[in-house]
Amino acid sequence: MTTVTRDLREFDKDTGNIYKSVVIISKRANQIGQEVKEELNSKLEEFASSTDNLEEVFENREQIEIAKHYEQLPKPSLIAISQFLSDEVYYRVPATDTEDK
Repeated sequence: MTTVTRDLREFDKDTGNIYKSVVIISKRANQIGQEVKEELNSKLEEFASSTDNLEEVFENREQIEIAKHYEQLPKPSLIAISQFLSDEVYYRVPATDTEDK
């Protein structure tokens, strides 16, 4: 079961604004996605060689297992929502300067 119904009031209880919460969650999801992408690329670099022929590419079992592992991971947006709702995400809102200079 991959679809979960969530109560929107849970999202804005800390920020007071659902839109701020969505921005925070989306920025965290982007961070998670970038981290996973970098981790995957570093693991796949071990298998890269400039002299690969077509047969070697299809027979690399370790590379296939790594790809399957990353395909089964939850999406970054789901991880970010879970972290946000369990108060594991640090965020700050820059103070707005309303004084005339």
